[in-house]
Amino acid sequence: VQLQASGGGLVQAGGSLRLSCAASGLTFSIYSMGWFRQAPGKEREFVTSSSYRDRTKYYADSVKGRFTISRDNAKNTMYLEMNSLKPEDTALYYCATSPYYGSRLYEHGAYTYWGQGTQVTVSS
Repeated sequence: VQLQASGGGLVQAGGSLRLSCAASGLTFSIYSMGWFRQAPGKEREFVTSSSYRDRTKYYADSVKGRFTISRDNAKNTMYLEMNSLKPEDTALYYCATSPYYGSRLYEHGAYTYWGQGTQVTVSS
């Protein structure tokens, strides 16, 4: 299984970015997908996830209303649309897959495969 995250970059506060995560080696449609991020000196934190079972989407409070997760099962790709970016959104963003659904998707340990990360830097 391989997950390839892309789309990161440097953006000014208030700007937007769209991250992509291309998956291979798995049946994409039967896996939940999620995004986590890790800032320097901080632990990896949950950002958002999309449940395979009922397509429920979960968001961290810090990104609600600004970030949107989506997936295209035909392309085996997941997306993260990030708007109104803030300097505190600066982090390495990771995509991951999980065989679970529901509230477990908030948990780092529920995810089986991880991508390599893509850097997002928001300048003030």
